[in-house]
Amino acid sequence: MSLSFPFPFAFRQWAMAIALSVSVIGAAQASTADFVRGLWPEAERAGVSRQAFEAAFAGYNPIPQVMELTKKQPEFSQTVQQYIDKRITAAQASKGKAMRGEWAQTLAGVQQRYAVQPEIVLAIWGMETNFGGYMGGNNTIHALATLTQNGYRTDFFRSELVTALRIVTDGHISPNAMVGSWAGAMGHTQFMPSSFMRYAVDYNGDGRKDIWNSVPDALGSTANYLKSFGWRPGETWGYEVKLPSGFDFAAARSLEKAPLSQWQRLGITRVSGRDFPRASDVARLYMPAGANGPAFLLLPNFDVIKRYNNSDSYALAVGHLADRIIGGGAFATPWPAGDYALSKAQRAEVQTLLGRAGYDVGTPDGVIGPKTRAAVMAYQQRMGLPADGHVSGTLLDRLKR
Repeated sequence: MSLSFPFPFAFRQWAMAIALSVSVIGAAQASTADFVRGLWPEAERAGVSRQAFEAAFAGYNPIPQVMELTKKQPEFSQTVQQYIDKRITAAQASKGKAMRGEWAQTLAGVQQRYAVQPEIVLAIWGMETNFGGYMGGNNTIHALATLTQNGYRTDFFRSELVTALRIVTDGHISPNAMVGSWAGAMGHTQFMPSSFMRYAVDYNGDGRKDIWNSVPDALGSTANYLKSFGWRPGETWGYEVKLPSGFDFAAARSLEKAPLSQWQRLGITRVSGRDFPRASDVARLYMPAGANGPAFLLLPNFDVIKRYNNSDSYALAVGHLADRIIGGGAFATPWPAGDYALSKAQRAEVQTLLGRAGYDVGTPDGVIGPKTRAAVMAYQQRMGLPADGHVSGTLLDRLKR
């Protein structure tokens, strides 16, 4: 029996589409196989065993969702207030207190060995995975391979991928149990493979550094990480402070970092009313919402927290959660209402509007540097506002009037 097709052109188009689809799938499979084969010599030089390599890549195909997430990293679009309010809640602090009790013996040992306060280690654990509640659902090696194969920050992620393979070879975790974020951060406190190799510890002494299944190993590793970057034992991250009426913001900006005694001479005091424990400690003034919001004097340990995540918002959240875990309350000074974060385009708009008003900001580029801040301060002085140099949504709204 012969088969006739009433629409020969449509049939040809359908057949061509099927052939093209098969061709694309075949090419992708070939590309993946070539990628894995090409990776082996580098992995072998790094000490990865063939057995671990083959086990790690069994069933590997690029993960489309991983590449989608690289495209969904929006420009920072939250104010510090929004960032803090979303992450530091009464429930989160209560859970941190419960974990402090549950792991008291381990935390005491970790503090004795690494000289890092338990509340800071707990706060990082809480910030990273909600105390182990969600450590990410991606096969770490497959996620890193996806990023590398697709050319996303290739040098960085290829190095992390080879390091992850070495971790498997060394027997710390099986490849299928090595899970984490889409970008390769792993375990209870989200170490990248390179950080794991440098700072992870076998705290419980079972011969493996298991930050996925051993809370003691994860907490010990986090404390070791902070100690390695210069954590100062017995010192806090910073203090919420109160600025005096008529505070000289220009003088404060020129100081940058100074001893607490010098900040005191400018009239700054702790909101608690207590004295600073050591007037010689060097600090910088941080006003994340400008003159109308909470202000902080940040100590060296704040910058150590930033080695975990290079963000003032993140470090402030960790410090605040740590304080809440040991019984502190919310910030004493309320956040200003109605503010919002600016996109790069909106920051450029601020610069453009300042330029039109006669202030020298250079070429509007959305990057807030000293020239823009000086222009903002001049504008604020002219308008009878606190001249804090803070660039915000409320400033943009005022300029647009």
